[in-house]
Formats: sequence, structure tokens, C-alpha cells
Amino acid sequence: MESKDMALQCAKILIDKLAKDLSVIYVREVTSLADYFVIATGGSSTHVKALADEVEFKLKQDGIAPDHIEGHGSNSWIVMDYNNVVVHVFSEEAREFYDLERLWKDGEKLELNFD
Repeated sequence: MESKDMALQCAKILIDKLAKDLSVIYVREVTSLADYFVIATGGSSTHVKALADEVEFKLKQDGIAPDHIEGHGSNSWIVMDYNNVVVHVFSEEAREFYDLERLWKDGEKLELNFD
């Protein structure tokens, strides 16, 4: 699966699970870490975990497993590394604190339309 398609699939999964403030940022031109960052906010620590679990579950159904997952114990930020796509799921406080959109402002933010 192409990295853009995967990033958009992750975004759709998160939207369907009621994630807030969803962003997909193309960062390939500014870093070698990934092609896309998908950033979402959950309304509680339980919601943050549920969002990350849903992404992992749905992608595994398509035969896609994460390379690495960090933060399940933190309850405020879970990062899922799928090589070319990195999914960040934050609590509201953690998202404001880390402000990844500011850090990656040189990346291209994708317009999302799932109607």
C-alpha cells in the first residue's frame, strides 16, 4: 500500500472512532523519519488508547503490522510507527504541549474530506 493511501486510511479509521483535530502532514521533504504523520486527539486517556487500538486492529486486518508502538502506558500519547506513516494519538493536554504541527510546519498539511 502506498504511504499516502495508508495515511488516509489511518485518518479515516480515527475519524470513524471520533478522533478530534485530525491532521495528516506530508513530511517526506523535511525529514527521513517518515512520509506522513497522522496526528489525532482523544477526549480522554481511554479514548486515546481506543483510537490507537482501532488503528492497529484495522490495519492488521489488512496484513499491516506496526514496526513499533510506544506510549500505551502513558495514557497521554501513543505513537505507532508504520515505517512511512507515523500515527500520533494524543490527549488534549499532550497535543498542546508537544505541538507537532508547529514542529513540522514546513510539511504539507493534507486536506481531508471523507464525505
